[in-house]
Amino acid sequence: MTREFRRARRRNAPDTIMVADAMTGEVVGRVGNLSETGMLMMSSTELVEDALYQLRFTLTGEAGRGRTLELGAHLLWSDRASAPGQAWAGFRFIGLSGEQARQLRDWVDAPGSHYA
Repeated sequence: MTREFRRARRRNAPDTIMVADAMTGEVVGRVGNLSETGMLMMSSTELVEDALYQLRFTLTGEAGRGRTLELGAHLLWSDRASAPGQAWAGFRFIGLSGEQARQLRDWVDAPGSHYA
């Protein structure tokens, strides 16, 4: 029996959601799954563990409208992936506004979502 210990449900990204470093504009990876408290990202650039990042990505809703979010994130861990030059990275979001948390929650809870 597998038990889930996460406090927030995580939605798998249905499409490619590119993630950029908001400070440099450089694409640093793509979303694997996302919750209102954090995300799993496939990183395409070297990241520093336990560092703080300002990340930007766009979530597409049911009506096809995109919402761009810029969030503070703490890199909790990273682990090399099987593909050369890539790594899995686990982030916890920090300093979210109530509106940002609501937007993430709405996206995660959207009908037809698949969860990690």
